[in-house]
Amino acid sequence: MSYASLFATVHGRVQGVYFRAFVQQHASNLGLTGYVKNLLGGRVVELQAEGEREKLEDLVKLLYVGPQGAIVERVEIECSEYSGQFEGFEVRFH
Repeated sequence: MSYASLFATVHGRVQGVYFRAFVQQHASNLGLTGYVKNLLGGRVVELQAEGEREKLEDLVKLLYVGPQGAIVERVEIECSEYSGQFEGFEVRFH
């Protein structure tokens, strides 16, 4: 099993549509750890997730879809080494 860390920013209509809750639910169900939060400006959500590479790939697919009401325009992704720094997956409020 291969583990990795993923950092992503999701751009578009992603605030005020339960995008953070959507990410938290799916990441937790996939057994991933990390966080998701809104960035200032109202059109970007940031997240960092860690876990099995295959599960991270599943999460990335979901980021392009989002919850009902979201309009995802762009997803930027950076991958790095697994750090093990997170206990669970949380929604952060700045």
